[in-house]
Amino acid sequence: MVIPSASTLAFVESPVQLLNVLEWAHARRADDGTTRADDGTARAAAGRLLDGVPSQPGRSAARGTAGDRAAGGAGGSRTLPGSGASGPQAPTIVVLPPTDPMSRGQLRRVAGLARDEGYTVHWQEARGGAGAPFKALAALAADVRRAERIVVGDPFSRFVQLLLAPARAAELVVVDDGTATMEFVAQLGRGERLRRWHRTGSGAGARVRELAYAPVSGTARRRLTPGGDRRRVEVFTSMPVTPLPGMEVRLNDFAWTRARFGPPRLTRGTDLVGTSLVETGVVDPARYRAAVLALTREHGATRYFAHRRESPEKLRELSEATGLEIVRPDLPLELIARRGPVGRTIVSFPSTVVHTLPYALIGTGVTVAVCGVDPDWLTAGASPRARGFLAGVTDTARDVRRLPAQTAPAAG
Repeated sequence: MVIPSASTLAFVESPVQLLNVLEWAHARRADDGTTRADDGTARAAAGRLLDGVPSQPGRSAARGTAGDRAAGGAGGSRTLPGSGASGPQAPTIVVLPPTDPMSRGQLRRVAGLARDEGYTVHWQEARGGAGAPFKALAALAADVRRAERIVVGDPFSRFVQLLLAPARAAELVVVDDGTATMEFVAQLGRGERLRRWHRTGSGAGARVRELAYAPVSGTARRRLTPGGDRRRVEVFTSMPVTPLPGMEVRLNDFAWTRARFGPPRLTRGTDLVGTSLVETGVVDPARYRAAVLALTREHGATRYFAHRRESPEKLRELSEATGLEIVRPDLPLELIARRGPVGRTIVSFPSTVVHTLPYALIGTGVTVAVCGVDPDWLTAGASPRARGFLAGVTDTARDVRRLPAQTAPAAG
């Protein structure tokens, strides 16, 4: 792949990362004074794209994927006149999709939004086979070396770390991939190797792989550390982080999302937001199911917005145990909530949305509440960092209502 005159390259691997690249570009244009207060053409295009999203969105992964294909597919780019996605800081976006259908469907959907905003979006398969990563690296290496600015959504990604090895960019930008940004900045400040907070790294095989990969990880860490060879590092985030010396932290307040969508129509009920803590091996499934049941009864919840990584089996059990309507969103929850309809109260476990939704829903009258995770919910194999990290996510959330952890006994 050759990208002519792409001074800014953005690499994203999840729908939220892609959304946050759009937010970053919008914020940069606002700083430059080139953002239109209300671009009617782009707003209308966004509305047309979302016409296919039902008010009870995404009831099946297959439906969402079909909608994504209709919204623009994976290849090429479309530019709308007057969309404002231009100038030296406008990124060319390279999507490095995961293999699971829900994530791919959401990525195609957000990619359609990006194209209708005027961005060039390339879809580059980097997984799904033994040779896929090497083919992707070969296809992208020349563009990476030419780029003056590189934007990444997941500094913990091994593929992204490999891409940073040949980079000569004078500026690196990290946009949110959720609460992991908090751990990224903290680990960078402590000089530690970059490692996801829920990973235990146990087992001889895992240790061997880490040792073999250490040179690449170390190079990426040096690239992402401010200073050095006059490289500028920026973190664009909704999370509460303390910048390192020489690092610029720019607030992501979801200005683009608020300008393009909503305000939402509010329902009288309460919506619950799911989490993939069970899938990542952090929380015991029975404890999680009991907590969801208790929250449903206490708050009169009627809908459960599933995380894209939650398994169908787990969701079926939750529906049977609680009577909740399970909703599998076609887009990141910030966009779904902003478009509506949405409950007057949204209850979530410690996760990214307790930091992002208060920004996305400013002035709408929606209350975001966070339910703490009781230490008894954690599995025996949970990372030693899990308890402190989850507590930190809850304690640092702004403009939220804090709920006590549910202490109901585990369901059978």
